[in-house]
Amino acid sequence: MELTTVRIDKPEEINFILGQSHFIKTVEDIHEALVTAVPGIKFGLAFCEASGPALVRWSGTDEAMIELAKQNALALSAGHAFILFLGEGFFPVNVLNAVQAVPEVCRIFCATANPTEVIIAETEQGRGILGVIDGFKSQGVEGPEEIAARKQLLRRFGYKF
Repeated sequence: MELTTVRIDKPEEINFILGQSHFIKTVEDIHEALVTAVPGIKFGLAFCEASGPALVRWSGTDEAMIELAKQNALALSAGHAFILFLGEGFFPVNVLNAVQAVPEVCRIFCATANPTEVIIAETEQGRGILGVIDGFKSQGVEGPEEIAARKQLLRRFGYKF
């Protein structure tokens, strides 16, 4: 077995969701869940088929996000992994419950805009995701100024009043 990491390649401001499912139907069902949850959403989705022709299957509503999804899914090439890129101004918090409710979805590894590395195990049979490195190492514990900044950020984004 060989362990490697694959860096997710994306623009800094773009959020994505990385997960694992169990069936080719995932592509259509996640697409439907997203457009139902957030009408007008811009996204690209790709899924690594784990049997048969073992293709990267894809869907979406935004060409740039679709290309990001296809490129990153192929770099991962891990059975039944899916990656969903959200267009600028769309966030995982608004669609994560809908994605998790899709019957084929087994797990979510991360939902983030942070720099991310995916830890991959490869055997003679294939590849699988062991986990992710999402962002950076903690640098300390927040104090009163950082608490105020966090609360201000949430209000600026409209998540708190």
